Amino acid sequence: QPQLMESGGGSVQAGGSLRLSCTRSGFTYSDDYIAWFRQAPGKEREGVAVLYKGGISTAYADSVKGRFTITEDNDAKNTVYLQMSSLKPEDTAMYYCAADRRRWLSLAPGDYDYWGQGTQVTVTS
Repeated sequence: QPQLMESGGGSVQAGGSLRLSCTRSGFTYSDDYIAWFRQAPGKEREGVAVLYKGGISTAYADSVKGRFTITEDNDAKNTVYLQMSSLKPEDTAMYYCAADRRRWLSLAPGDYDYWGQGTQVTVTS
């Protein structure tokens, strides 16, 4: 059974950094897209960053460009990271990783079938 598990969330002051991890297991293929999404209370889930095939291609939401970086573990190949820097209070949300093979570098939640349980990120001012 394909599974995704996030870790690394927490509370940080504005301007600080966090690194989230997404570990995947049970997938029989590796040529898929791994994306990070976030959802704040009362808001829709939004795509943050997506990676394809070992980081050959990536895409970011405008709101995080230059601050967030998505990468794949060079050794394990089953872990994808989201390095978040210069964090702002508006980055506060539950962060989810998701996987699918359908749409090229999509940041639309509807294009993903597999989801983790999420990890909370809170940025205080």
